[in-house]
Amino acid sequence: MAERNGAALKVEMRGIVPADFGEVLRIINCAAEAYRGVIPADRWHDPYMSAEELASEIAHGVVFSGCVVDGRLVGVMGVQERGKVDLIRHAYVLPDYQGSGIGSRLLGHLCEASDKPILIGTWQAAEWAIRFYERHGFVRVSKDDAAALLRTFWDVPARQVETSIVLASQVLSRGAVDELISGSQRRS
Repeated sequence: MAERNGAALKVEMRGIVPADFGEVLRIINCAAEAYRGVIPADRWHDPYMSAEELASEIAHGVVFSGCVVDGRLVGVMGVQERGKVDLIRHAYVLPDYQGSGIGSRLLGHLCEASDKPILIGTWQAAEWAIRFYERHGFVRVSKDDAAALLRTFWDVPARQVETSIVLASQVLSRGAVDELISGSQRRS
């Protein structure tokens, strides 16, 4: 059981179904407000994620899991298989539930299901997100390696590559990064 304001909460992890689409979009955009004024202004959009972008991410293989608390979907996190790695994508928890273990449960749920190295890309300026992943054992990848990984496994513009970092579920040497990238097709 998680706690919120000292009260025990009934928590359930489950896959996201098509009927959840609107609520997933609402959670992403509500939680992404934390980025406003923090990430580069030229990377901020209002809304942060459009319905079309979310549909495209799902069509490109992002599979979302959700955390339901007392019957309410309050957090989402996606995983995307990308050959030799899995990517954690779009990790968001409603602000009222942040700090209650929801993100940790989602991350643990997805990590347990993976047998590959896991990569997470996030904004350099999102220090709270970086600290969260580091508390869960993820390690920062060097700037040069992060850029190569972002160009290989994500479909993001050059400006986003410049302003993002990558964290990995294990320490990656230069050779390990080269091995992950070799033979991988750039996301299309």
